[in-house]
Amino acid sequence: MELRHLNAFLAVAEELHFGRAAKRLRMAQPPLSQQIRQLERELGVALFERNTRSVRLTSAGESFLGPVRTVLDDLDLATRAAKAAGRGEFGRVTVGFAGASSHESLPLLTRAVRAAHPGLELVMRGQTYANVALDRVADGSLDLGFVRLPVTQPGVRARVIDEEELICALPSDHRLARRQRIPIEELASEVFVSFPANAGSTVREATVKACAEGGFTPKVVQEAPDSYTILALVAAGVGVTLTLTSCQHIQQTGLVYRRLAGRGMRLQAALAWRADNPSAALRTVLAVAEEALPTPSAAGDD
Repeated sequence: MELRHLNAFLAVAEELHFGRAAKRLRMAQPPLSQQIRQLERELGVALFERNTRSVRLTSAGESFLGPVRTVLDDLDLATRAAKAAGRGEFGRVTVGFAGASSHESLPLLTRAVRAAHPGLELVMRGQTYANVALDRVADGSLDLGFVRLPVTQPGVRARVIDEEELICALPSDHRLARRQRIPIEELASEVFVSFPANAGSTVREATVKACAEGGFTPKVVQEAPDSYTILALVAAGVGVTLTLTSCQHIQQTGLVYRRLAGRGMRLQAALAWRADNPSAALRTVLAVAEEALPTPSAAGDD
């Protein structure tokens, strides 16, 4: 068993897709598949269930994953320790975030960490829905997550870094586009574009809740995995959507944003981490975040 076999297994186990794993490892897919087969022959067990549409870990693969991560993390840590001995501080922190809504806060954090502690590495896990990121922080597969309150997982702490408002995005030629504020009830007859149901999107959950308060259930005619695609579909006239003020930087021809009438719904964005995470690197990043992403004066800590 060679180190390349373990790296190949980890990439496929985390991506659950041979093509993406090969791209991540900067290699062709056939050699990657061959390495996985060699590893399975040496272990005498199947690590993955494969078909033309999906890749899944077997029970043996799930049991193998944790120890492999430990081995590779320990090896990486030893290598970094040797290289960073003269700097006195090093480490790695995995961070989960959603692309569109983190476009302002994430660069502030990464730049501040890089400037203050160049020996620290932030490993980014993009397109992670807020609820999914929270679950991954809770199970230890992420050190730090950009999430939204409430945080109910035992052992997970959170600090508010921003407060966002739920707003409406609609085609510029829509009948309601001339309004400065739109009553939620006016959207009852509209068709919606939104995030997939049950995917862990707090925006989808907030949309359903806001519409319920307006007395209707949103008719979602198309789903998309990220805000950029959703708003492109809105601009194309497919439907309307509810999104967050943090996404207003996405500007497309044929797209307008309007606030909802009344008090509106507000969501608190936060950083979340496990209280018992022993990582000194995480504690350093959290200290930097206190300065780079301070809690708004109107928001409280959790």
